[in-house]
Amino acid sequence: MINKDRFARLLSPKSIVVFGSVGADHAIRESRKFGFQGEIWAVHPKRDEIEGLKCYRSVDELPGVPDAAYVAVNADAAIKIVGDLDRVGCGGAVLYASGFSEVGEEGAARQKILVEAAGNMPIIGPNCYGMLNCIDRAVLWPDQHGCKAVEKGVAIITQSGNIGLNMTMQQRGLPLAFMFTMGNQAAVSIADVMDALLDDDRVTAIGLHIEGISDVGEFDRVSRRALEKKIPIIALKSGRSEAAAKIAMSHTSSLTGSDALFDALFRRVGIARVDTVPEFLETLKLVSVIGPLSGNRVASMSCSGGEAGMMADLIERHQVCFPAMGNDHVADVQATLSDYVHVANPLDYHTFIWGKPDQLEATFAAMIKGGEYDATMLLLDWPNYDGANPEAWDAAMNALARASKKTGFKGIVVASMAECLPDHAIKACVDQGVAPMIGLDRCLGALGHAHEIGKAFDRPVPNPIATTTGEGAEGRIIDEWRSKRSLLSHGLSVPEGALVTSATEAVAAAEALGYPVVVKAVGSHLAHKTEMGAVKLNLTDGNAVDAAVTDMAGLSDKFMVEKMVPGFVAELIVGISRDDQFGPTLVLGAGGILVELLQDSATLLLPTDRETVRNALQGLKSYKLLEGYRGKPAGDLEAVIDSVMAVAAFAEANKETLQELDINPLMVCEAGKGAVAADALIRIAE
Repeated sequence: MINKDRFARLLSPKSIVVFGSVGADHAIRESRKFGFQGEIWAVHPKRDEIEGLKCYRSVDELPGVPDAAYVAVNADAAIKIVGDLDRVGCGGAVLYASGFSEVGEEGAARQKILVEAAGNMPIIGPNCYGMLNCIDRAVLWPDQHGCKAVEKGVAIITQSGNIGLNMTMQQRGLPLAFMFTMGNQAAVSIADVMDALLDDDRVTAIGLHIEGISDVGEFDRVSRRALEKKIPIIALKSGRSEAAAKIAMSHTSSLTGSDALFDALFRRVGIARVDTVPEFLETLKLVSVIGPLSGNRVASMSCSGGEAGMMADLIERHQVCFPAMGNDHVADVQATLSDYVHVANPLDYHTFIWGKPDQLEATFAAMIKGGEYDATMLLLDWPNYDGANPEAWDAAMNALARASKKTGFKGIVVASMAECLPDHAIKACVDQGVAPMIGLDRCLGALGHAHEIGKAFDRPVPNPIATTTGEGAEGRIIDEWRSKRSLLSHGLSVPEGALVTSATEAVAAAEALGYPVVVKAVGSHLAHKTEMGAVKLNLTDGNAVDAAVTDMAGLSDKFMVEKMVPGFVAELIVGISRDDQFGPTLVLGAGGILVELLQDSATLLLPTDRETVRNALQGLKSYKLLEGYRGKPAGDLEAVIDSVMAVAAFAEANKETLQELDINPLMVCEAGKGAVAADALIRIAE
């Protein structure tokens, strides 16, 4: 367990000590240049001074106990220094030093010694670039950076020093308050840093560049805490491809984990996942400046029909919409414009009011207020050449800011290109609470993410995920008959049936059930019955049943006779699998023989609830079948959800031993007529 008091001293230090030469000199120079107001000390065994500072020979010679240490020495020397720092009560250390778990077994052993030497003193790294605190102006960093001092803003946590360095150079108006590069996470994890940042009211949002997570359960806990505090989190995670996963392993000894499961975790705890650095920075900026959105209704305004048309096309791929305007709303906006203007959303207000601040404000306010939009965008691209006059564009920007403030709704200025959003406009927007966004498509994507975060904030905080992992490498397969009986006891509907041991018994059972029936051979070795000839469908008389059992006699000495499921409208798959990091996870998707071909599925972490299951089903391409496709009857959606919840209940009751569960297909009947598990397989750890 991390020492929170010591960690808080490391993150917001009043005194800093640096060790080493190359890298340490930058930490001193950049902290001074940034305006750090506390003490800075240097320790070096041979040098007399670094950057004009006297060098002490050891930790014991320091004139006080430092809050933060920056260690830029070799691996073996770093271990002794860390032990000495812990002994004197230093708040914590950032280790630029490398040569630990990222270089193999010998390095991993060295890292274990390092952690033991640190005791209960937090250490960030090793093998990391460092940390920047742009609020308290502390630079524990071995290089130049592009940060500016701020009073509040976003915190970015990354496992890549170079990506972190690059992000500090952004000039797009993102108020960057903290930058952390994590390296090997030997003692302090991404979740630990997130947890500490949630105690700092100056942090408005958190951005994560993740290669791997060492403790999914702890990450889930801290992410749920962020939900409670309503702090937005944006994640850029590497590892979608096999190549990226291998690079992450060699880079920071990180296991990337199943990408689909990370997607499921992020959705569950309201983390917006993005795919590129520009999307990451733009989305962070949006939620930091104007916050998440309570809805997805947005508006766009420009003085160009081409831009309005482009926005109308682009929005189709995002989770926001341009709602149509009502008659009264159209009339109110029309009253501020020429009769030649066709009023709609997106709005092309033409150039009749260009350069007229009062008229611009009136139009913008009428558009914003009448629509009560969750956010309103004004498209502006400033001229960018020597001697260009920005006054007219500035007037439009300021008119939007005034209209936004007057109406109480969120405003955004969006430029189509970075070159057309000048620094003075970016600053003016942020100062007035307007988000300065770059890129039409990226802005719409960021709005979609802000809406998803807003929805997550409105939902109850989910329960902790079930990360318990079962024992046993292979486990034992339970045959279909016993699998169905076990699931039936948890509420899953299965066909009426009987277990028999002969053709005579099978015919008698079929007569009692009523035709048509299905006959299956039963045994734990018969996981793939169709391929093995262990199932006969739609048998309509005793002779067919007798022949079926005779044909399958070489496969087993036990057989199931079940009533055929009539009138189904869709086949689904419902499964449970176990992951080393995430524990038991649930999969829903299109089922039957096309399950591999269609690849139409959704992954959920456990425990889950009915609304989450409903949303997952609605996200499937095959959901149209449940709605009633091309005149066909709709499926029994509530029965499907009942079935999924029954499977989830079984998984929860057997979470220590369940390794795999497969319902394929789940036969979905017409609305009001239920859903039935036609086949089932369970694998239990020995």
